[in-house]
Amino acid sequence: MKNKRFLLQLFTGLYMFMGLMLLHAQPATTFIEIKGRIVDDASNDALIFADIIIKDSNMSTVTNSDGEFALKIPDSLANKSVSFSHLGYQQKELKISELSAYSKIKLIPAITELSTVEIKTFKDAETLLRETLKNRSHAYNNENALMTAFYRETIKKRRKNASLSEAVVQIHKQPYSNFKNDAIELIKSRKSTDYTRLDTLAVKLQGGPFCNLYTDIIKYPEYIFTKENIPLYDFNFGVSTQVNNKPVYVINFKQKPNIQEPLYYGKLYIDSETLALTNAVFRLNVENKELSSEMYIRKKPRKVDVYPTEATYRVNYRTQNGKWHYAYSNILLTFKVNWKGKLFNSVYTLNSEMAITDWRINDPKLVKTKEHMLKPTTILADETSGFKDPAFWGEYNIIEPEKSIEAAIEKIKKQLKRT
Repeated sequence: MKNKRFLLQLFTGLYMFMGLMLLHAQPATTFIEIKGRIVDDASNDALIFADIIIKDSNMSTVTNSDGEFALKIPDSLANKSVSFSHLGYQQKELKISELSAYSKIKLIPAITELSTVEIKTFKDAETLLRETLKNRSHAYNNENALMTAFYRETIKKRRKNASLSEAVVQIHKQPYSNFKNDAIELIKSRKSTDYTRLDTLAVKLQGGPFCNLYTDIIKYPEYIFTKENIPLYDFNFGVSTQVNNKPVYVINFKQKPNIQEPLYYGKLYIDSETLALTNAVFRLNVENKELSSEMYIRKKPRKVDVYPTEATYRVNYRTQNGKWHYAYSNILLTFKVNWKGKLFNSVYTLNSEMAITDWRINDPKLVKTKEHMLKPTTILADETSGFKDPAFWGEYNIIEPEKSIEAAIEKIKKQLKRT
């Protein structure tokens, strides 16, 4: 099946190295930076993957696993407002001038029950999904877009960071109404790998930013919901919720009990007015170790058994001028590695995420720069040759690093100073 071929491209067991790459200079402009943390109003718990958007612009970012964010804003937008939103919460807007150097933003939960009449508009949840997939030409952006995105991939051995790669890329996004594949151009990147933590086995992510781009279910439905495999799933309605203060259908799905091959299970969130997919969170069924391993592992030593214990995917969409577009995705994979003849096993966690930080409508006649275009089989570590301190990113917006990544960056900076 096609989705098997996609997942097969994701990861391969190999090795990594270090250096520095600077491809394009960022034009010098002045900007202000806002930072903060988004939390639940009642529990004070961090809200992960919350959206932060500058109103009347295409600039945005998302919160990290600690609920923290940072956003660099050109001085020309200093009088604008900032929108803070999260699935299942009421949207909040604040003037940039009202925000402090580090702001704590509290969002209030909001659950909207769709009426029985609205639910009965669709015979069942599967019918709603099919309508959503058919709706791509109407609900989503149908112009060529040039999207700036920040991409990060990390590899951890148990709880310790062993590898960190980051990049700013430009996505040449095709209209949702056609079936042409998107292209990705590498703008700037850095990486570091600690071989001592990887022992004799290291892991490479094959596909890099393309892996996250392909989680765009609306643009690439063939990687999860094909005409052939939709009947292999059970669908039902979950409790409705809100996105950006608008009611949203929730569809639960999982593979039928009699299906042996690994498929997915999770939740789809669909805007009740436009029938656009706004969010999706899903996992691969990894109960069958042998079959799920075949979907991911490209190369490995003969004396090693490697199989996934977790495979989680998330994709978020945003709306601008009444049209939806891909905004953020996250992939989290955990693998167990057993060496034959050894008493203990190793656990590796691979996480990749990509966030759209700015975008504009692009002239389709413009020729893409072939020199820095990535291939779907690209391994980002092979395209990157070094590491530098956080100022390396200049005025580009990035996903604020979580605490463990910040600690790893500080350690790298100290090592660079010593050398």
